[in-house]
Amino acid sequence: MKIAQELRTGNVVMIGKDPMVIQKAEFSKSGRNASVMKLKLKNLLSGTATESVYRADEKFEVLVLDKKEVTYSYFADPMYVFMDSEYHQYEIEAESMGDMLKYLDAGMPCQVTFYEGRAISVEMDNSVVREVEYTEPAVKGDTSGKVMKPARIKPTGHEIAVPAFVEIGDLIEIDTRTDEYRSRVKA
Repeated sequence: MKIAQELRTGNVVMIGKDPMVIQKAEFSKSGRNASVMKLKLKNLLSGTATESVYRADEKFEVLVLDKKEVTYSYFADPMYVFMDSEYHQYEIEAESMGDMLKYLDAGMPCQVTFYEGRAISVEMDNSVVREVEYTEPAVKGDTSGKVMKPARIKPTGHEIAVPAFVEIGDLIEIDTRTDEYRSRVKA
């Protein structure tokens, strides 16, 4: 058991009968009132988000979830199938995948999170390297400041903003948390 003041982003707590992951935790103490924790929570089972305020001394049961290294295998409508090193397959719904679908590629290493033996979510690395499928040519003479242009990446066709010097066929590193270009990668 932890008190609310000790909770941090990424902790998983039980609220009622639902496991909730803390997406944001903010401590607040005003002059006369008691200290409180403002928590932004996401239900691990349904995927719904909520914000709540709790007393700083309120107790929570913190869960430790099982995680397993897997690789993405294939899409079996409406489930995405992942396989571990022992060839066990785990199916996860598209709703549980979130923004990860923008970068998903066959054979990609990931981590599956389990709650009571059921696969509930997938996590990927904070950065991925993808090839630029299409982008507009750079405008000559436009060198003022940080000039960005849209680029479509393989294999999903997701669009991100890249610097003007990036061309079709270039390998680029992308931050998957912010959808931002990081750098150009040498082949």
